[in-house]
Amino acid sequence: MHFYKGNYSIRLQDKDKHVYILKLKQFVAFVTFCLFLSCQQEKGQLSKIQGKQLKIDSSLTAVDSISDYIAPFKNRINEVLDSTLAYAPETIPLDDAKHNTSMGNLMADIVLAETVPLFKKQTGKDLDFVVLNRGGIRTIISKGNVSARNAFEVMPFENYISVVELNGVAVRELISFLVNASKAHPIAGMQIILDKNGNLESVDIQGSPFDETRNYFVATSDYLVQGGPSIGFFNDMVSVTDTGYLLRNAIIDHLKKIDTVRASVDDRFIELK
Repeated sequence: MHFYKGNYSIRLQDKDKHVYILKLKQFVAFVTFCLFLSCQQEKGQLSKIQGKQLKIDSSLTAVDSISDYIAPFKNRINEVLDSTLAYAPETIPLDDAKHNTSMGNLMADIVLAETVPLFKKQTGKDLDFVVLNRGGIRTIISKGNVSARNAFEVMPFENYISVVELNGVAVRELISFLVNASKAHPIAGMQIILDKNGNLESVDIQGSPFDETRNYFVATSDYLVQGGPSIGFFNDMVSVTDTGYLLRNAIIDHLKKIDTVRASVDDRFIELK
């Protein structure tokens, strides 16, 4: 009798346990359902936004503690930016000719000089020419000392140098774009000659006549690569190599290597008289 009684007692305990678990589950389900209903309530609608204009003028004074904290960093940045890298005996203008300009030629020549060895090291291939956009050059270089700050003023954007591989047909389209553009877009490693009527006379790349049967490697800004046909430069690309090299850094690196900055209008893009 004791044995059965014991088993009966155990079965009752198991039953109570199951009842308790069932009730607990029902309670959790009820709470979850209530929360779900509360989440389904209509959200409030924005009815008004209030604000006031805060004037930023000479009445505002610097907070000494903040100024003192950033002073060492500011002084170091100014020291680096204002250190002289080279000297410009004459101002280098941005719009001193129709088809090529002094400032544009300088920028394109810098990109060519600094990218040729880098691209060769990265890919084992030879760079053919450079094409940049006139709008990417933001200012001139004035006569006098040239600093890293000037490089930031000329190229304030975080644009990198990319090398685009184009087939001959695409290069032909690019040349046509340059010929018909209203602005003088900088080029280097290429010569474009127009006849007296403005029609294409000849194109040389690295001293050799343009060959439409081969591919060419063109250094440019990643901005132009990303813009593609919407900008007009590159409608069809075989490949793109991201050099990881900032255009601005190329300027700074080049200026460190030279004593004197010189640039002028030349015959890389001309129209015969």
